[in-house]
Amino acid sequence: MDKLKQIKLYLLDMDGTIYLDNNLFDGTIDFLEYVKSIGGRYVFLTNNSSKSVDKYIEKLGTMGIYADRKDFLTSTDATVEYLKKSKYKKIYALGTTSFKEQLNSSGLNITDELSEDIDCLCMGYDTELTYKKLEDACILLNEDIAYIATNPDWVCPTRYGYAPDCGSVSEMLARATGKRPKFIGKPEPAMAELAMKMTGFDKSETAVMGDRLYTDIACGVNAGISTIFVLSGEGTKEDIEEYKIHPDYIFSNIRELCDKLIKEN
Repeated sequence: MDKLKQIKLYLLDMDGTIYLDNNLFDGTIDFLEYVKSIGGRYVFLTNNSSKSVDKYIEKLGTMGIYADRKDFLTSTDATVEYLKKSKYKKIYALGTTSFKEQLNSSGLNITDELSEDIDCLCMGYDTELTYKKLEDACILLNEDIAYIATNPDWVCPTRYGYAPDCGSVSEMLARATGKRPKFIGKPEPAMAELAMKMTGFDKSETAVMGDRLYTDIACGVNAGISTIFVLSGEGTKEDIEEYKIHPDYIFSNIRELCDKLIKEN
């Protein structure tokens, strides 16, 4: 626990880590208050690209967590930065209305209709998925265009179990076209590195916390920061052997972590 007591910046996954659907996990608010009490910061880091930050702020507000734009980094944020640097002419955006609005408001030239001048297909976690979108993607992927996806998560945790996430849809498209995307969000280190730059904390003071080894914990490993694996969402202890990814700390849930930190301090 000595190393964990040094942590000031917590990069928090949301789905399966601090809540499930609209149910806030016990201990979440106490944990956030603890971080504030030690002069620390928390940033919500999510691969879920189906919602805009405004939607997340609204959702957390209904749970009693009051946050603003600076408290969030999403895989869509990281994807926007990548797309801007890549300077694509026209991007077919396969995602929710919220996803398309964020890409459009950032100044990117996007469309959701087929045309000959499209040079990039960008896919997010799409809770509004239709067969037409899948067919459009297959048509585009038969051409020589860039293929970007926000995140590789297989599933999104829900109150009833799990629903297919962006990684599952990309795998379906790979079966149909043989093409696989470049993923931007976790487990790539970009989101964690951006959070540290944004807040001014260094690697020794930073930890990522989440319920998935292959995205959340792998992101921390790739960024060279501490990792906290919680068993309140998708992941299990058995996954450690399967993925060969070893977190620094394992807790049943955020309540167990919070109680341990308060006791040690």
